[in-house]
Amino acid sequence: MHKVKWNFKSSGLEPSKINTFSKQFSLSYVMSAVLLNRGIETEEQLKEYIGKTLDGVHNPMLLPDMEKAAGRIVKAIEDKEKIVVYGDYDVDGVTSTALLYGFLRDNGADAEYYIPDRITEGYGLNIKAINKISKKGTGLLLTVDCGITSIGEVELAKAQKMEVIITDHHTCKERLPEAFAVVNPKRPDSEYPFRYLAGVGVAFKLVLAVTILMGKSTKECFDKYVELAAVGTIADVVELKGENRIIADRGIKHLTNSTSEGIKALLEISGAGGKPVNSTTVAFMLAPRINAAGRMENASAAAELLLSDSHLDAYNRAIQLDGLNRERQNVERQIYNEAVEMLRSDPALAERKIIVLSKEGWHHGVIGIVASKITEAFYKPCILIATEENGKGKGSGRSVEGINLFDALTACEDCLTQFGGHALAAGLSLDMKDFDEFSEKINKYIAENVKEEPQKTLDIDCTVPSSFITIANAKQLERLEPFGMSNEKPVFAMCGVKVNEATTMGTDNKHLRLKIEAGGRIFEAVGFSFGHFAKYLTPGRMIDIAFNLDINTYQNTERVQLLLKDIRSSAKA
Repeated sequence: MHKVKWNFKSSGLEPSKINTFSKQFSLSYVMSAVLLNRGIETEEQLKEYIGKTLDGVHNPMLLPDMEKAAGRIVKAIEDKEKIVVYGDYDVDGVTSTALLYGFLRDNGADAEYYIPDRITEGYGLNIKAINKISKKGTGLLLTVDCGITSIGEVELAKAQKMEVIITDHHTCKERLPEAFAVVNPKRPDSEYPFRYLAGVGVAFKLVLAVTILMGKSTKECFDKYVELAAVGTIADVVELKGENRIIADRGIKHLTNSTSEGIKALLEISGAGGKPVNSTTVAFMLAPRINAAGRMENASAAAELLLSDSHLDAYNRAIQLDGLNRERQNVERQIYNEAVEMLRSDPALAERKIIVLSKEGWHHGVIGIVASKITEAFYKPCILIATEENGKGKGSGRSVEGINLFDALTACEDCLTQFGGHALAAGLSLDMKDFDEFSEKINKYIAENVKEEPQKTLDIDCTVPSSFITIANAKQLERLEPFGMSNEKPVFAMCGVKVNEATTMGTDNKHLRLKIEAGGRIFEAVGFSFGHFAKYLTPGRMIDIAFNLDINTYQNTERVQLLLKDIRSSAKA
C-alpha cells in the first residue's frame, strides 16, 4: 500500500472550542469541526459561508481597466462595429466565449467568436488568426481566458487597425501587452478585492459592467449568465471561496432548472438529467464532455452547443460531445500506458525531480490529463510533450504543491518558443532539438530551488464514530456545497474497521467495492481507481479508511455510501 501522510486538521482544535461552537449554533460536533477547519469561527462568517449571499459579489468596476473596457464595448455595440470574441479551447475558455458572445448577440452587437484549434494553432492569440480576423473588418477584438502574455500579437492586431481588450486571469509577466484595456485581477496594480476569478468569472464581470453602463438590470444579467460562469469556474479548479463560491452556488441553482437547451441536453446525455445538480455533476459529468470537443476536434462544437436555442440541435450536439469524450478516454488510457512503460523501462526517468517525456503521435489534446495522472501516481511534476514531424513539440505539464511550474518554465524560457499557465498547470511549445537541454535545465532548476521532497498528504477533517454514518448527516454536509479547491468536500476517517469483502469493478478492474464492518454495522465503500488495493484486503483484515460521506440514489432509494480517499493498515490490527 502506498504511503500518504494523513493530516488531521482537527488535531489543532481544542475539543472545548468545538463543543462551544456546536452549542452556540446548534450544530453537530462533527459539522462544527468541519466549519472550524475552514476558518469559520464567528456568526458573521457562518452566515456568509452558509448563506453565500450576493453581498460578497464585488463591483466589477473595481477591476483594472474595467470601466474603460466596458465603455469601449458599449460604443462598439451602438456603432455596429464588428466585434470578435477570441477564446480558448478548455471549459473555462469555451464558457467564457459563449457567455460574452451570447451577451453581445443578445444586445444587438455585430459579433462573432473565434476559438483557436488546439492542435494546429495552440493556446492564445496567434498571427494567422489575427490576420484572418482582421480581414473580416473587425474593429474590436476581445480576448477571454487568454492574451495576458500576447505582447507581439496585440501589436500586430493594432497595426491592422483593431483595438484589443484583454480579459484574462492567468499569471502576468513583468510587461503587459499594450492593449486598449487589460482586465485581469492578477495585475500587480489591481485593487480588486478577489484575485482568484476564473477566466469566465472575468468575462462575467465584464458583461455586468457593460450592463451597468447601458442602464439595464444587473440582476437580470446576473441570473441569465451565472450558470455558464459557474460551469467554467468549477471546471477550471480555481479556488472555490469568496466570490467564486457565490458564482458557483448561484449557477448550480440555475443549472438544476436550466432554461439552456445545451445544458439540458448535456445533463440528459450524461445521465444527470432530472437529478439535483451539484459541483460534482459539473466537474465529472458536464465539464469532460465540453472539454472533449477542444481536445479531440474543435472547441467550437461545444460553444455551439452552449449557444443553441433548439432542443433537437442541442441534443444532437450533446451526443457528438459524448462520443468525443469516450474517444478521449480511450486515447488517454493508451498514452498513459505508454508513458508508464517508458518509466518502467528506464527507472532513472522516474527518479528525476520532474518527469519529462516525449513521443511522436501522442495526442496533444489529451496529454495534459495524462500528465495529471502521472503527477498523482508519482507525486512529482510531469511534463508530456507530443512531438510532430516538423520537429516541433507541444507539451502540457502538471505540478504538486510546493513546486511552481510556471516559475520553473520561466527559468527555462530560452529553451521554449511559448509557454503560459499557473503554478500547478502549464502549457508549452519548443523545438525538439532543445528537448534534452530543456529537460536538464528544468530538473536543475527544481533541484536548486526546491529543498524538501514533496510529501503527498491527505487533509482529514476528523475521525468519526460509525454512528455518524447516516443519511441525515450526509444531507447536513450538503449545506457546505459547492465544493472545490480551498473548499474541498469534507474528509473523515474511521480507524480499526474490519474488511468483510473486497471486489473490483469497472474497466480493467480499475475500481474497488468494499464492504466493511464497524460498530456492529456493515457499510459499503467505493474507491475509484483503487482496484489495486483489492488483493491486500482479505476478509478479516483491520484497516483505517479515509472517505467522503455520500448518498447513493438508485431507483428512488437512498443509501449512505463511503467514497474512499485512502486506505492504510490499522494499528488496531
